[in-house]
Amino acid sequence: MSNIILKAENISKQYRLGNVGSGTLRDDFKRNWARIRGKEDPFLKVGAVNDRSQKCTEDYVWALRDINFEVQQGEVLGIIGKNGAGKSTLLKILSRVTAPSTGVIKSRGRIASLLEVGTGFNHELTGRENIYLNGAILGMTKAEISSKLDEIIDFSGCERYIDTPTKRYSSGMTVRLAFAVAAFLEPEILVVDEVLAVGDAEFQKKAIGKMQDISQGEGRTVLFVSHDMNAIAQLTNRLIILEKGTVSYTGNPLNGIAEYLKDGESRNLLSFNATSLKPHLKSAVVKTSLANNVHLFGEELTFEFSIVCPSDVDNLALSFQIINGRDIPITHSWIFDADNEKSRKAGDYIMKCVFPNPKIYMGNYYIKIFLSNSLTKEKFQEVEAICDFKVKMFNTKRTDYSWKEGTCVYLEDANWKIRSL
Repeated sequence: MSNIILKAENISKQYRLGNVGSGTLRDDFKRNWARIRGKEDPFLKVGAVNDRSQKCTEDYVWALRDINFEVQQGEVLGIIGKNGAGKSTLLKILSRVTAPSTGVIKSRGRIASLLEVGTGFNHELTGRENIYLNGAILGMTKAEISSKLDEIIDFSGCERYIDTPTKRYSSGMTVRLAFAVAAFLEPEILVVDEVLAVGDAEFQKKAIGKMQDISQGEGRTVLFVSHDMNAIAQLTNRLIILEKGTVSYTGNPLNGIAEYLKDGESRNLLSFNATSLKPHLKSAVVKTSLANNVHLFGEELTFEFSIVCPSDVDNLALSFQIINGRDIPITHSWIFDADNEKSRKAGDYIMKCVFPNPKIYMGNYYIKIFLSNSLTKEKFQEVEAICDFKVKMFNTKRTDYSWKEGTCVYLEDANWKIRSL
């Protein structure tokens, strides 16, 4: 017996741009008759590709085109793609919120969806009433819903407001309750969109843990859309990448994430038009291992600084801090090698710092740069909060090292190179 629980066959979705005409009764009859016979909609237009970066010259656009995939029972399928790639449209079709223009969805069992904040809620009803409403929609009896009620309320953290109309809930409270309802009412297929990003970090951790329990412990299926590559890598068994409404990749999540992010060398270049007669920074670049200013934990990380010396200068020192998202410095590196001369002739220089195996943990970072005279301590320039980048961890293990917040850890494997232009 096949374990396939969900199957998409030749799914396409077409939208008309601009004002939509009402059509005629005859057109509607022909369209429905074609659907009953399993034929293509006779009024479908050729349409344009779903590319938001280009102005469309057609009246119709394909949000999805020829999507085919199967999902096994107990599998967690991740779906990623840029904004406008068709992810949310696909989930709406899978959840029966909207119908495909062509193709068919085959599924076994109940489908619970968490697509947008408040999806499936009547906001005039209380949280408790909405739990029973959603359970009834899924075909559960009142007794079955009541047996899950305490777990749902406890997981959502909305005990105090459970008898308050949900129209008075914050977006975070609404999402927590909606996820708890969808997860604990035991659908065979759980569909979760990026809406989890509305919740705080603690709830996101709980939600991911619950989805793991659903798939691994209970053998239910999860379809998960997110822009958080860490969550995708942690949770999913298989990955689909959508690009301009079509499937560009399907397979191993880690390989797919690397393919998705590796879009060429990532450069976060900031330039300065300084006219100072003192040495000053002209530009700063961080070169991450992946695109979009994303760096993979443990891989080589490079910083390049373009320095202008309007006149000869002695004892020129360059240093920089890497600062985390809580504005705490975690590293401080500078040119300390005796082989690096500190006397510079007038001209332009490139100073490159390479961390072959950085210990920087996952998170968001930026750098702060200092130019000074190492002997007299005269400060030539100080540049704050530039070169933002993000560190990700995919199937890697953190190397432990001790440090205290408010202090800096020196990355010992820092290789500096200097050349004149």
